[in-house]
Amino acid sequence: MKTPECVWDTHAQLGEGPLWSSKAQALYWVDILGRRLHRYSPWEGQRSWAFEEEISAVAERAGGNGLIVTLRRGFAFFDPASGQLEHLIQPETDLPNNRFNDGKCDARGRFWAGSMDFEGRQTSGSLYRLSADLACVRMDGGYAVTNGPAWSADNRTMYFNDSANGRVYAFDFDLDAGGLSNKRLFLQFPAEEGVPDGMTTDAEGGLWIAHWGAGKLTRHDAAGKVLHAIDLPCSQVSSCAFGGPDMKTLFITTALTGLSNEQLAREPLAGGLFAVDLDIAGVPANTFRSELTSA
Repeated sequence: MKTPECVWDTHAQLGEGPLWSSKAQALYWVDILGRRLHRYSPWEGQRSWAFEEEISAVAERAGGNGLIVTLRRGFAFFDPASGQLEHLIQPETDLPNNRFNDGKCDARGRFWAGSMDFEGRQTSGSLYRLSADLACVRMDGGYAVTNGPAWSADNRTMYFNDSANGRVYAFDFDLDAGGLSNKRLFLQFPAEEGVPDGMTTDAEGGLWIAHWGAGKLTRHDAAGKVLHAIDLPCSQVSSCAFGGPDMKTLFITTALTGLSNEQLAREPLAGGLFAVDLDIAGVPANTFRSELTSA
């Protein structure tokens, strides 16, 4: 495996949520605690947007109508061109100490996002599904820190992380109905491997998982076996996404939150955005297909 290169030394407090836009040929990603949305283009440079609350996940809307994002309290539409923000659903108004974290769209255009306790201690987090009619349904719960999801190549399995307990769960996934069943433990991370954070799948069905606290990514087969590992010069590796013209560049987010001065001295690129070119291709990110979106 090649060595990842830092392409944007952003010093993000909590870099997360990378999403490659095939339309813009650029990578969107967020600094959750820094309350910023970033866009990195290898050809057009860098741009950022500031928010008044934490922003944690992003997906494109079908039809080129901007983005859907998760903020601290819930879902919103955001137009990067105009800066217009439209709040949608806030499903946890009764949980003031929660915030949203990771999220992605499935192949039918539904947006799946997890919430978590802001301190990552109480098991108050849940997994939500936002459908085309903007109906929001709680699909699972009991998490202190959520991350994911990701889907198998045949869309019959959805993976979701209970990061606080080092667990990757697998569900049987009904693509047409958007249903989950048969929740089971897929991987249990030992302490020395850090905890499973953001993840993505490639065109061959490999599952790539960021190891928060262990400074690496691993690629797993359908049985959970480690196929490849990529080391980073930062301990807090948070997520990854494929992009580039041929979808063979793996972009990797990192964080500096919680690191001591001594750790920061050892990890000067902590919070940076990294990229590494691979021989394996990813698949284009799914878009959100709401009834308010023109096809």
